[in-house]
Amino acid sequence: MRAINQAQKFGAEMMVAHDVVRLHCSQRPYQIELDNGTKLTTRSIVIATGAQYNKPEIPNLARFEGVGVYYGATNMEAQLCEREEVIVVGGGNSAGQAAVYLSGFATLVHILVRSGQLSDTMSRYLIQRIETHPKISLHLHTEIVGLEGQTHLESVQWKDKQTGNVETMPIRHVFMMTGARPNTSWLQDCLAMDNKGFIVTGHDLQDNGADKPQWSYPRAPYLLETSLPGVFAVGDARSGNVKRVASAVGEGSISVHLVHRVLAEL
Repeated sequence: MRAINQAQKFGAEMMVAHDVVRLHCSQRPYQIELDNGTKLTTRSIVIATGAQYNKPEIPNLARFEGVGVYYGATNMEAQLCEREEVIVVGGGNSAGQAAVYLSGFATLVHILVRSGQLSDTMSRYLIQRIETHPKISLHLHTEIVGLEGQTHLESVQWKDKQTGNVETMPIRHVFMMTGARPNTSWLQDCLAMDNKGFIVTGHDLQDNGADKPQWSYPRAPYLLETSLPGVFAVGDARSGNVKRVASAVGEGSISVHLVHRVLAEL
């Protein structure tokens, strides 16, 4: 609330309870179209629409989010599960990194992977660490089918998809490292994005090996600037973002400075 009050003090107009449905980007100034049909004309835009975690369809999942189910493995969550067994769900790099990190706190880390192998995108180094680590147990063809507890997660049911066998484990901490989807569908025809839909920014526009140039403006793109001059992306929607609140706040602050530089060009 303090941030909103401060923004309004400097003349910002807040439009709450409206969704952006489209960016009209064929010419400058750009136009942002809202769900009520209103079009806002603007010379510069900061996109901070974030991303949504990919959540498996598990009964009671929402009930235990934050009290046993987590979508990040930071030092704060790691301390909560010290000297306990934990579960990491996922087979990609983020899952592998989380498992290795948590193994320094937990007595045993179970990695549950629905397929028959770790992801092809996981680095070989991580795979070797996981396969040889004495405190990491890999379970292929396995998925969570139940979560139980009162005010906190107390037990987990997982199923071996090959045998159909279901086990109940007294595990209180589950880390869902199943990726995220950026909220960028409304930008598909306007901005350069990576193969997962995250917005490409800055020097990556010139160095990502694309078949055709993704930046055609006379000057080089600014840090956090998208393939559209004057349009910036910050936070979880941006390709390469580290998915941390502190990082998103820092990028937001930097983008304001860059917006002023763009406006000075016009």
